[in-house]
Amino acid sequence: MISQVDIDDMYDIRDFQADSWQYALPTARSPEYLFTGLAGEVGEVCSLFAKATRDGYNADYKKQMVKELGDVAWFVASLCTHVGVSFEEVLKANIEKLKDRAERNVIGGSGNER
Repeated sequence: MISQVDIDDMYDIRDFQADSWQYALPTARSPEYLFTGLAGEVGEVCSLFAKATRDGYNADYKKQMVKELGDVAWFVASLCTHVGVSFEEVLKANIEKLKDRAERNVIGGSGNER
């Protein structure tokens, strides 16, 4: 459970998006780099999980996963900037979509428009 102290120390998603873009090299701001980079980082998350499944979860697993998920978040935030939407807007829209699906009892189905 998240305590009030944890909430007070949370990093604002709007700041994350702005900070992420600040560290994007000019050549890293192209859609080609952003889309393929995201795919590569998602692959690294999956590979880390696969190896932990095969070899067992060691003490370093969580630390490595935090780094890889951070890379995924960087690419998603950067893609949001590239597209011209806020990461916060994307996150809120996703929760609203899930809430609507849950209320209509279609959260477990398939297809984007359900």
